Amino acid sequence: MTREPAAAVQLPRATFASMMAERLRDSIVNGTLEPGSQLSEVDLAHRYGISRGPIREAIQRLVQEGLLRSEPHRGVFVPVLTDADVADVYFARAALEAAALRFLIATSTSQNSYAILDMHVSEMETAAARGDWEAVGRFDLDFHTALVASTGSQRLQRMFTTLISETRLCLVALTGAGARHHLATEHRKICDRIRDGDTDGALAALEKHHEEAVVALTSTQGRGDSEGVEKR
Repeated sequence: MTREPAAAVQLPRATFASMMAERLRDSIVNGTLEPGSQLSEVDLAHRYGISRGPIREAIQRLVQEGLLRSEPHRGVFVPVLTDADVADVYFARAALEAAALRFLIATSTSQNSYAILDMHVSEMETAAARGDWEAVGRFDLDFHTALVASTGSQRLQRMFTTLISETRLCLVALTGAGARHHLATEHRKICDRIRDGDTDGALAALEKHHEEAVVALTSTQGRGDSEGVEKR
């Protein structure tokens, strides 16, 4: 019996757009696409061998996430964050995370959520011990994402997703031990206060963590604009 040749499977445009968005997102947050870089639909379509439609859709998604900035009559760029931008990202994060923390401690789900948070802190401590600062940063964001997810609020998580994307853009500048060696200790304090049901203590530890992050990020300006943060 002769088999009919299999029909070619054509991936839907949405799939191409999602794949392209993920590739561009990775290139932005790992610094391959540096702050200030301009993106061209034509160049990207030629490089990846796909039409401009999915490229355009991918770019629009990343503009909505805050990872790209569209400037009328100029084009699309990887944002160069100012000190004010960094402070604003962490100001918004502080509001959402404080609400999540209060909710977590006030509900009966706190112990289950604590176990998840404790796991991320333990991963952070292990990564710090072996000097894997990139992993430390990754587990840092996993911790805060899990904190907000513990509320079960889809709207809160949706808002936080955008802020985490912008945070990744901020963190492009922080790659060394000097900027991240203290993160495991800070998160352990937050986690332990949550375990103990100490709302005020947990909020104070969270606030201190955010304040120190802003100081570390804005101080990178002293090492030059290539670090990705510039003063306004």
